[in-house]
Amino acid sequence: MQNMALLWETSNTQRDHNSDCDCEDCACVDYNLTLRTSLATRNNSSWHRPPHLYQTHLHNGHNLAFNPHGPVGVVVLDKQAHTALNMFGHPAPLVTELDRQLAHVGLIEPVDTQTIPHYTDKASCHSGKATLTAWLHITDRCNLRCRYCYLPHHKVDMTIETGQVAISATFRSAVKHNYKAVKLKYSGGEAMLRFPLIKQLHQYAQQLADQHGLTLEGVILSNGTLLKSEIIEQIQQLDLRLMISLDGLGIYQDQQRFYAGSKGTSADVMNSIKLALSFGLRPYISITVTGQSAAGLPELITWVLQHDLPFSLNFYRENELSASHVDLQLEEHKIIEGMVAAFKVIEDNLPRRSLLGSLVDRANLSAPHVKTCSVGQSYLVFDHQGHVSKCQMYQEQSVTTAQTDDPLALIRADQIGIQNLSVEEKEGCRDCEWKYWCTGGCPIATYRVTGRYDVQSPNCNIYKALYPEALRLEGLRLLKWGVQHVHDEYKIGV
Repeated sequence: MQNMALLWETSNTQRDHNSDCDCEDCACVDYNLTLRTSLATRNNSSWHRPPHLYQTHLHNGHNLAFNPHGPVGVVVLDKQAHTALNMFGHPAPLVTELDRQLAHVGLIEPVDTQTIPHYTDKASCHSGKATLTAWLHITDRCNLRCRYCYLPHHKVDMTIETGQVAISATFRSAVKHNYKAVKLKYSGGEAMLRFPLIKQLHQYAQQLADQHGLTLEGVILSNGTLLKSEIIEQIQQLDLRLMISLDGLGIYQDQQRFYAGSKGTSADVMNSIKLALSFGLRPYISITVTGQSAAGLPELITWVLQHDLPFSLNFYRENELSASHVDLQLEEHKIIEGMVAAFKVIEDNLPRRSLLGSLVDRANLSAPHVKTCSVGQSYLVFDHQGHVSKCQMYQEQSVTTAQTDDPLALIRADQIGIQNLSVEEKEGCRDCEWKYWCTGGCPIATYRVTGRYDVQSPNCNIYKALYPEALRLEGLRLLKWGVQHVHDEYKIGV
């Protein structure tokens, strides 16, 4: 580390700024860092190593430390820094500059002060902007018949009029609740079946964004089978992003994501991704991990890393239409084995960018949060008729319509449908060291298994097995790239 005692990536830059995961960004936690910083200058304060501090050995005398309640995430320490940290196993004052660095990154804390996290309405705190996200279900039609899809694929479409009303409603709520940005997700079915509509709606949204002085983001969620050169050019002209679902290579994709006529989609999706890359459009890859596809993860991650594609690993969520496919279920040993094998591929091909927000389902280890997603808080789902619900998986549970003056207020007030509770309210989570990263998992998946929203995820054992491995990968990545690769997006704090 070139005589650097500590190595970390600054907390506001290590996160994935362009996460297009199909569940919205986590609801983040703010910390009173000013208090910690001011106390760090008082040498007569007693400091100690917090009991919840996670540590593990890396290699060549380097160690990793991670304070789940701290300000910067993963920190790599050399032998000198590790020795200094262990000196704070008992309360002691700050004496050296190295002691102050340990305090600055949150590896030691004032004995008489507890940094209390609190919920803040920042659906997109990765970029530091409060963002209201709207999911637009522009069609139920699809050319695929994926085994885990939650949609019946009726021949119904959103009209331009309904889409504009939905977008207007989103901007009304954004203005009323003082959001700085709006993010629109164009989805289906297969959204590319309605690309002309996407173009019209996004141009309309751009007008409203300019009118209200708000930032506009847009992403198309696609299965990647209908992409053409002319569509790619228009996507770029509209400044849209593209998310493509790819669960594996060859049979691992073909056996769970196939055309209506049963033909596999792997080759077509891979060709579409390569076509997009040839135009300079880098799609975000959404990977759904099932019991059926887990064994193919190493091969897929190898391909994704070779093409330098952003991605996320998301666990399968059982629904009414997929429940009969028992081979999709998340058997713990299959999922852990497949994920660990994929992590080994990443270790052998460590990318420059951090993957902490991408590796373990909805757990974002790069940013503490108290809720798994923004459902019920900063998230609107509009179906093809303009009905508004909390989550795209339960569009039939509508709360209001796009005609309402402020649909977000009614979504937040609803106490009947999906309840996206704080992790502090979940039995089995309150005392867990990972609670501000896992937050108890997807509320829908938990409710389906337990009939409750206020308990820990049924995938808890899987998460706990994978978090240490994900942190270790981040430590190794910092060792490989931390000193050599420093630029505006990935600054290193020392």
